Amino acid sequence: MTEKIRKNTSLKDTNHRLWWITFGLICGATFFTRFYKVLEPDHVCWDETHFGKMASWYINRTFFFDVHPPLGKMLIALSGKLTGYDGTFPFEKPGDKYEGAKYGGMRIFCTTLGALIIPLTFLSMWEMTKSLDASFLGTLLLLCDVGFLTLNRYILLDPILLFFMSCSIFGACKVHSHTEAGSPPFSPRMLLWQIFLGSSLACTMSVKFVGLFVVLFVGLRTVADLWHVLGDLSKPVSLTVRHLIGRSITLILWPIILYVFFFWIHLTVLNTSGNGDGFYSSGFQAVLRGNSLHAAAAPRQLAYGAILTLKNHRTGGGYLHSHHHLYPSGVGARQQQITTYTHKDDNNRWLVKPYDKEAVEGVVVVKSGDLVRLTHVATGRNLHSHRERAPLTTKYMQVTGYGEDGIGDANDVWKVVVSGGADGEEILTVKSKLMFVHYLQSCALTTTGKQLPKWGFEQQEVACNHNLRDKNALWNELLLYKLVLPKMNFSVYASGFLERLIESHAVMLQGNAGLKPKEGEVTSQPWQWPINYRGQFFSGSAHRIYLLGNPVVWWANLAFLGIFCVVFVTNAIREKRASAFGVPAPDNQCNLLLSARWQCCCWLLHYVPFWAMGRVLYFHHYFPALVFSSMLTGTLTVYLLESVRSYLSPELGRTLYHCVMGLIISSTVYSFYMFSPLAYGMSGPLSHEPNSTMTGLKWLESWEF
Repeated sequence: MTEKIRKNTSLKDTNHRLWWITFGLICGATFFTRFYKVLEPDHVCWDETHFGKMASWYINRTFFFDVHPPLGKMLIALSGKLTGYDGTFPFEKPGDKYEGAKYGGMRIFCTTLGALIIPLTFLSMWEMTKSLDASFLGTLLLLCDVGFLTLNRYILLDPILLFFMSCSIFGACKVHSHTEAGSPPFSPRMLLWQIFLGSSLACTMSVKFVGLFVVLFVGLRTVADLWHVLGDLSKPVSLTVRHLIGRSITLILWPIILYVFFFWIHLTVLNTSGNGDGFYSSGFQAVLRGNSLHAAAAPRQLAYGAILTLKNHRTGGGYLHSHHHLYPSGVGARQQQITTYTHKDDNNRWLVKPYDKEAVEGVVVVKSGDLVRLTHVATGRNLHSHRERAPLTTKYMQVTGYGEDGIGDANDVWKVVVSGGADGEEILTVKSKLMFVHYLQSCALTTTGKQLPKWGFEQQEVACNHNLRDKNALWNELLLYKLVLPKMNFSVYASGFLERLIESHAVMLQGNAGLKPKEGEVTSQPWQWPINYRGQFFSGSAHRIYLLGNPVVWWANLAFLGIFCVVFVTNAIREKRASAFGVPAPDNQCNLLLSARWQCCCWLLHYVPFWAMGRVLYFHHYFPALVFSSMLTGTLTVYLLESVRSYLSPELGRTLYHCVMGLIISSTVYSFYMFSPLAYGMSGPLSHEPNSTMTGLKWLESWEF
């Protein structure tokens, strides 16, 4: 007995050493491959132009609009500030040389978080499978993917998002392990891991809204854990209730508090007016220093002869705008364009006049129900509509600028109506929601939210809608100049934190849903991602970087997704029939297959929703799903090899197992070596040109390196 105990102890020590050696090799290889040439190229690459610029705005405390939550950008800005970046580099376009700007700290910070994803994936797989081979193989696939390497080496949100997502998966695995081990719901260790998991979820959601996918996974994992605890008849129902209370606090309430706190920091730091003001309401703008509404005073009532701006009341709505350019031939009447524009400039200014005269004597207040003309101050054209189709929304009528020096025709007359008010009611600055109804056509001035083509400078379409209940036909106004009237300070309309928090989300979600491809921009479709159909240039200069997955890894992952479907169905039938005869399956194989199911679930959650999205999509959106498909491939490979091995003699089974594993590992590492120039930099001719060293690597015609 003593000899047997000694052998078991020796075996455990050997396995323990082997685990640490494997983990050490993974970490060493990860940090070498990630930090090799990390500061090359020394120019702006791809979306560094956006997130580097936003880091500068944070450092300068300048407000801006972006479709993503703030945490990732704040962390990039913090890393830049701590490493000496002063926020002055313009980040104008990809290819601009840094020329002395201290960009290294931000790039190294993002690379560090990107590097930590690999060991976190190893730890997560170990917690799931308790198989060193599966953990090593799944992690190696991710380590050797040149696309994953490329995406995690630059000043981008993706390495930050993937890092916090990996923390969330690891945290969920640890909480599951402690639940399985019977840890009490309020034990220090359980609470510590639950708080870690809740914090990771909050951080993931605070980088990009696609962090919601990992929140859904954790929710499903939690429900499964609680259902398992409830089904254990040896334990009281009160234990399940205590688990539910503990997780409600740590995985729901705590992440919400943390998420709101990140936005409080964001809105507190960005307290100076910038180019994103126009997306937000007047009350929001009144908080920003340097904004024309901050600590400003203006007449409380609208009167004839006032110059005003009209802001559409829809979330993220722009200012009513015009310019000297005309609608092109074939797009309604060839008259002056009317649009909405989210930035402030002089072309947003309008003069309000009576419908039948150019001016009034003294001060005459405009009231709901009055007939007015709005004359564009910069061009002298009147706001006008007629029986011509709108340029994009053809069921609406065209709105144009018409006339000369304020003199037009009867189609320039509009009835101003206070929403929810009665005729004769006074119109209050900012507070009143206004509708402008065309007097002859009985249609309401509205914005459709659709972006005009290049001829309209990609501003938003303005039209006239016969549906007077159109929610987008409401405007509020701000007086800019003229007239001696009692004034009020706009601070009374300044939004509080909760109002700004809610409005920020409304504007972000609307902006995200409305993202459209820019001219010449490389976009992709979800069906192209798993097959590695087309990559994307990160750097197109003499030092070329091309985002493309390692085809050996990606196509193996795709094959194993199909194999998993077959294995899942086959195993479900076998389990059903085996249970009828009371034949249990091996514990290790059951654990591997159960882990594979959860990994496939994660892949589906991070991939399938993109098929339903109407916004523009890019190749890099698939990389969170890639993490789980690589984990699935590693787990399923070991499961299949163990299954085959069980039918062979011990010696033959062991030989086959090691030969196949060696072949997989060597093929993966060699494919990384072959395709590594895509991540570390290519020079010379392109792959389709003569004498190119990359010709042999162009396995698909759609690859453009």
